[in-house]
Amino acid sequence: METESCAEAKLFRAGRRGHHGLALDWRRRFAGGMSEPSVNLYLVGFMGTGKTTVGRAVAMRLGFQALDSDYEIERRAGRTVAQIFARDGEAEFRAMERGFIEGGHPDRGVVVACGGGLVVQPGMLERLHAKGVVICLHASPETILQRTAPARSRPLLEVENPEARIRQLYAEREATYKRAGTVILTDFRPLHDVVMHVLRAYRREAREWERVHGGAPPRPDEGRATPAPASPGETGRADQAGP
Repeated sequence: METESCAEAKLFRAGRRGHHGLALDWRRRFAGGMSEPSVNLYLVGFMGTGKTTVGRAVAMRLGFQALDSDYEIERRAGRTVAQIFARDGEAEFRAMERGFIEGGHPDRGVVVACGGGLVVQPGMLERLHAKGVVICLHASPETILQRTAPARSRPLLEVENPEARIRQLYAEREATYKRAGTVILTDFRPLHDVVMHVLRAYRREAREWERVHGGAPPRPDEGRATPAPASPGETGRADQAGP
């Protein structure tokens, strides 16, 4: 996106820490007086389309936790994506992506910015659809090249001709991206416009997802016994609801 509001730019710089441990308010309402959906949102698309930036802004508005699959894999492995590629190869990294999707994040109340190649793995798109709403962000190869040029953490672009590599990869993945879900363009659009577009699509599709699947996945605290209240002399921090 070409422009960002000051608040949204600060949100991007704050990163995942701004949402870590965020308690979800399950009684929130949005326009029309309906309860806000809690189904997970998965943002897919090519690298450099704005998934992480948009994901953080959307999560802030929904009161969700924002996660980035690449960051989560790096955090757990103790190595960067580039280091994983160099030492273990792409196949091992794709296995880590699958592990993160299968059980490495909460079942509800999360916006996940997925790595560009995550969704093209066999069967992965179907798994994402089973877990929540999938929205694809799109940008032209020229825009992607401009956005990714300063980065040194894109192992698939560590080649002599990054633009040719971008066009090759996109051509290989385009069919999967197009059938992933609603496709939203991010070229030359303010971040706020893209975020509002994603929110509209998410709320519409989350209602349909809940209808088809019989509601959102249960909250982590549903079905658990309510703990007894602390005695007057006890001190401590109240538990927070949500993932």
